[in-house]
Amino acid sequence: MGRIFLVELEGRTYKCKFCKTNLALADSVISRGFHCRRGKAYLFSNVVNVTAGAIEERMMLSGLHTVTDIFCVCCGQIVGWKYETAHEQSQKYKEGKFVLERGRIIDGLDSEFYIDTRPSSSDAEEA
Repeated sequence: MGRIFLVELEGRTYKCKFCKTNLALADSVISRGFHCRRGKAYLFSNVVNVTAGAIEERMMLSGLHTVTDIFCVCCGQIVGWKYETAHEQSQKYKEGKFVLERGRIIDGLDSEFYIDTRPSSSDAEEA
């Protein structure tokens, strides 16, 4: 197996829940109103550090789509899918976009950056 080169992201990110690899910037979120079999999902304009599975036709709530599952390049876990083709005109905006399942990703800020907002003893003394 070859060496894996990861794309590093700066700013608020979404990461793989299983191995914490960067997957997307929060600025790339198009919609937080998507749903999948396992719960909520987000639509992204761009993702990184994923590999694509086989292309298949899938009947979804919004109609028939040609999609490919996407997997974290580090741990191999499925993290969502990519819309290749939408067969209905009203769904064409999804083409080339990515869906990450909310239960399989974490918000980089929530998981890694904890800011204690309670006053410390030195803060209380200054007041």
